[in-house]
Amino acid sequence: MSGFTVRGWCPDAWRPMATGDGLLVRIKPRLGRVDRDQALALCRLAQTYGNGLIDLTRRANLQIRGVSEAGWPALVAELVAHGLADPDAAREARRNILIAPDWTAGDDSHRIACDLIARMGELPPLPGKVGFVIDAGHAPILNREPGDFRIERNMSGDLILRAEGRECGVSVPFGQEADRLIALAWWFSESGAARMARHGASLPDWAEGTQHPAPARPAIAPGGAALGVPFGRIEAAHLSRAITSGFRITPWRVLLPEGPGPASLPGFIADPSSPLLRVDACPGAPACPQAGVETRELARRLAPAVKGRLHVSGCAKLCARSAPADITLTGRNGTFDLTTGAGAPALTDLDPAAVLAHFGVA
Repeated sequence: MSGFTVRGWCPDAWRPMATGDGLLVRIKPRLGRVDRDQALALCRLAQTYGNGLIDLTRRANLQIRGVSEAGWPALVAELVAHGLADPDAAREARRNILIAPDWTAGDDSHRIACDLIARMGELPPLPGKVGFVIDAGHAPILNREPGDFRIERNMSGDLILRAEGRECGVSVPFGQEADRLIALAWWFSESGAARMARHGASLPDWAEGTQHPAPARPAIAPGGAALGVPFGRIEAAHLSRAITSGFRITPWRVLLPEGPGPASLPGFIADPSSPLLRVDACPGAPACPQAGVETRELARRLAPAVKGRLHVSGCAKLCARSAPADITLTGRNGTFDLTTGAGAPALTDLDPAAVLAHFGVA
């Protein structure tokens, strides 16, 4: 790929990222949903311009993989035409909003997210990984998902503004949520920070508070209409057969159809106890040029044998999971280092066969 390079920023439709299997084009569905026509178009575009694979990200975005440099302009034009990308590249770059996926039209999550989307042009330039979390259901559901500027419920059911990394937030008057989010984003930008969670500066007085978020609700798991997606990757051909209505995208590798749909389909997980739901694995080699090891087939074989959370990463960047897992396998020079929790590696230089043997997998 001559015109694009591998970088550390987050890609979008207008700024694709070069990977080992072609360009990666990230799509940020508005309000974390696509309607039926958009979903069918997405599957067609993935097969026409990409390699037929679609990723679900931890920010409830979608990714088309394997796009050629020559085909990318036509893909972007189609994404814009179907309302899957903003025609303005700057607005698209700013639109990093994670919304509680079980919102309903007119509720607070929907209202606040729509207000913020309408005012994207008022935001300052922000680092690509910086984002907003709109979690205004009756109790937080996105508390474990990363985000820099958050709207949540407090213990009394009132809405609060909370900066990531702070235990408490401040009450927000009704209708002023987007105002406060934009103001906090400007303060953050002018302070020169990269991520709010690691920002040690004192917040402005109006953003300091003593309101604790309410106890969190459980994340949405497969079962019923909810369909799990192993490792967050699905073949477009499988997804197209599941589309009978629009669907919501969650940050837990689960799709929520908005209408009745099949309970089980090839390529999806319907069982909430599936061990694959406890595994995070980056794309690995050869899809990622920075990875020196294959990851996902190994993770699939290990899943039933590992207790707790397993993370398999193709390199030391530890993509696919932001928090320490119970067991982490990190690729290095063609082998793996094994870490328990957040400590130093307990075992090093394990080839895949040695990893499998360590967990008793034949």
